[in-house]
Amino acid sequence: MTPTLPEVTDAPVISIIDDDPSVREATGGLVRSLGYRSETFASAEDFLQSGRMSETSCVITDVQMPGLSGVELQSMMIAQGNRTPIIFVTAFPEDRIRRRVLEAGAIGFLSKPFNEERLIEHLQVALESR
Repeated sequence: MTPTLPEVTDAPVISIIDDDPSVREATGGLVRSLGYRSETFASAEDFLQSGRMSETSCVITDVQMPGLSGVELQSMMIAQGNRTPIIFVTAFPEDRIRRRVLEAGAIGFLSKPFNEERLIEHLQVALESR
């Protein structure tokens, strides 16, 4: 029996924040192939101003971006009482940053280019935790 995908309107929304258009496009395509809805943003500021935070089930964000970083976004969300699960991706993995975001509640911290299976695993954990 083939599992059915959730109705589009019922599917969780995954917000993808990355200043690299190719990463946004590829990650968005992967998320959609799993039956989820994806919203993509070129910056944390764009995400915060979009009004999409309340419908977002999980955030996948780059660590380092012009303007507000993914780490700063996480801090702001926590300060606002928003506990939406976050998965970080970065081209510049640093143990200090990894520890900081994971201790603050991040679901995962992946190095670019990341393994799609690892992202899917983290995404499943994030959505189960909601």
